[in-house]
Amino acid sequence: MSVSRPSAVRRPPYAVHVGACAAALLALTACGDTSGTAAPRSPAVRASATVSSGVAGPPAERARKRAAPAPHAPVVRPREIPALGPKTRAAIPAGAKQVFVVTGDDYDSSLSTAVLYTRDNPALGWLPVTTRWPAHNALDGWTDEHWEGDLRTPVGVYGLTYAGGLFGPPETAFPYDRNPMFSVSGEGFDGEPLEGSFDYVVAIDYNRTPGVTPLDGERPLGQERGGGIWIHVDHGGPTQGCISLPLDRMRELLSTLDPAKKPVVVMGDAEALER
Repeated sequence: MSVSRPSAVRRPPYAVHVGACAAALLALTACGDTSGTAAPRSPAVRASATVSSGVAGPPAERARKRAAPAPHAPVVRPREIPALGPKTRAAIPAGAKQVFVVTGDDYDSSLSTAVLYTRDNPALGWLPVTTRWPAHNALDGWTDEHWEGDLRTPVGVYGLTYAGGLFGPPETAFPYDRNPMFSVSGEGFDGEPLEGSFDYVVAIDYNRTPGVTPLDGERPLGQERGGGIWIHVDHGGPTQGCISLPLDRMRELLSTLDPAKKPVVVMGDAEALER
């Protein structure tokens, strides 16, 4: 968003120094008296002296400077996450200091991008801490109401509370479940191998109990509403409902996420996130 800046403060113009001219006129009048006694001043000279005594000299100039209003400090407003509308921003919990924004190219597209933002200083607002990463989402795009098998990724704001994977974690403070059950095989929608997709995963708290392993099968909204929506390693094609990132980006995300900052994911197609 643009930062409004106050207009420049206009200072009052300084007074013109004319005191020296009046003083010279008085000196010439005194030199015309040869008797040693100052001649009486003419009314015109007295008028000139009176005018000169009211002219703004250096002391008056300093007083004007002191009286001039001080320039206003620029107003700095906290930065917002770009391309998020008021409804989406309002859904981000007040205590969240990390937001992973996944923006789909289109409602029906499986291509998206992702950026991680942090808010360590409330006065500065949200700042990006990663570049824009390529990502995949579900084969048929996005939905505001996800159902089992619809091949769409649910739009919304969800907590990130637990990770896991087939491999040991990179250096991370995030709760992590290393488990052989994260092994996967087979082919994706484009015929690409799925092996290695679950080497690292972060569970998205859609229709699941927060704070437990991604392998937990409980579905608070019911099995028909789907589940098992993760952020995982990209296999080169669309997912069934998850978000996938390149392997190096997945490791970077795990290394950066901090449970003390109560991270959330904000995800959806670009039009939905602008609401």
